[in-house]
Amino acid sequence: MKGLIEKLENCIPKSCILEQEPMSKHTTFRIGGPADYLLEPENVEQLLAVREILQEAGIPCFLLGNGSNLLVSDEGYRGAILKVGSRMSTITVEGNRLITGAGALMSQVAKAAWEHGLTGVEFASGIPGTIGGGITMNAGAYGGELRQVVTRVQVVTPQGEIRELTNEAMKFGYRHSIVKEQPLIVTEVELELQPGDKEQIKNLMDDLATRRREKQPLEYPSAGSTFKRPEGYFAGELIMKADLRGFQMGGARVSDKHCGFVVNMGGATAADVRAVIQAVQSRVWDCFQVKLEPEVIFLGFS
Repeated sequence: MKGLIEKLENCIPKSCILEQEPMSKHTTFRIGGPADYLLEPENVEQLLAVREILQEAGIPCFLLGNGSNLLVSDEGYRGAILKVGSRMSTITVEGNRLITGAGALMSQVAKAAWEHGLTGVEFASGIPGTIGGGITMNAGAYGGELRQVVTRVQVVTPQGEIRELTNEAMKFGYRHSIVKEQPLIVTEVELELQPGDKEQIKNLMDDLATRRREKQPLEYPSAGSTFKRPEGYFAGELIMKADLRGFQMGGARVSDKHCGFVVNMGGATAADVRAVIQAVQSRVWDCFQVKLEPEVIFLGFS
């Protein structure tokens, strides 16, 4: 669509506009067919302008961070991927407050806090997503959650209004926030942390990293924990008890190290991953009458 590209080039740099872009380059599963367009604005103003152009053209739009919780179909996505990534990842520190663009990686946020002697977000050091994606699902690990440290979230509404939401207004819950309920785009996050000892902060981050390497299949592409924790249970434990450790279809496999992960053993297709997820859900239901709900978002599937 020549006219569309010309309009986009009037509001974002040409280098930020990609056509027929393989989504395998933009997901931690390293899986996914081409998106019609992948657009990466550099600031809120460009984001608003791009979204308005897409809305006027009637082109479906999907918001992407680091692609760490996403499975894109082998056929790709017929529409535009709006990526809030490294171009919107500035991090500043003011006293005990850390203010970050939504595209900053959680690991970068944790590192910045450590560098300034601030504690409270060490748990995020090994989470592979962006802070914007983390806010959307109230990401957490090892007893910590973003809702414990977030004081303010800047979002863009479907009408193009920039709003500031308090912690309470975010409606944080287990893997949930108001962004899951409404089509809001997170653009900036403010965290309130506490002064801490840099050496102790680093030691905790190193300890968590060691625990992750020992217990999680970080050597294979995945989307992290594949399933939400069902109330009263642990997904990985149920999958193990259902005798599904190492269960494989095509290139997708239930991890031998941690049954809560479905991993790409090499050359896995989105269809392979989806088939493994569905088989796991079916077996766990048959064995325990527990419904496993994926944490993974499915994009482009019919």
